[in-house]
Amino acid sequence: MVSAIVLAAGSGSRMKSKTAKQFIQVGEYPLIYYALKTFEASIVDEIIVVTRKEDIEYFKKEIVEKYHFSKVRKVVAGGKERYDSVEKGIIAADKRNKIVMIHDGARPFITNKMILDSISETRRCKACTVAVPVKDTIKVVDKDGFGISTPDRSTLYQIQTPQTFDRGILLEAYERLRASGDKDITDDTMIVERYLDHKVKTIEGSYENIKVTTPEDILIASALLKNR
Repeated sequence: MVSAIVLAAGSGSRMKSKTAKQFIQVGEYPLIYYALKTFEASIVDEIIVVTRKEDIEYFKKEIVEKYHFSKVRKVVAGGKERYDSVEKGIIAADKRNKIVMIHDGARPFITNKMILDSISETRRCKACTVAVPVKDTIKVVDKDGFGISTPDRSTLYQIQTPQTFDRGILLEAYERLRASGDKDITDDTMIVERYLDHKVKTIEGSYENIKVTTPEDILIASALLKNR
């Protein structure tokens, strides 16, 4: 039993748009449509969408009902930070589901293979994420902008979503995060690694599994759609 939590609480600030980026038209449909469509057709049992409070009713009517996403069980309000929104999604999910999959709604090109591989690996390792090797040389720089080291590129991966976990492990990690008061959290793999000392398995993602954040990303996403 699997719950997919789809994060769609972004705004249009970096997109330089008055429209929240999840509702921006890409190809024939709103951006969020593509990830939801893939989850709808997959083996996941339910989809929990986390969006801005002011967008909940619009989301239900113009996305869920309009495109007949029957697996979307709840649309809930997100929090101030990304990890706040994830936690709200976990709480809203069916407690009987043992696996929780977290995905950025702004990544439209998730595949069924990513979903299946993530579930399979989570059953074995309890925690996994899709990722791709970095293509460029990475430089660590100091506060003045001078390079101080160059990590071995063969050990570096660009982390994507979905990120998939045993529900019990993820909840325990969040409890410890709250107790710590830390704020420097960027994704859920970091939470599980830091607060449970539990390794997260990386599995093959895709360079097409982009996160749409800026106007340039819309152009890339549109081009990728034309080749599908």
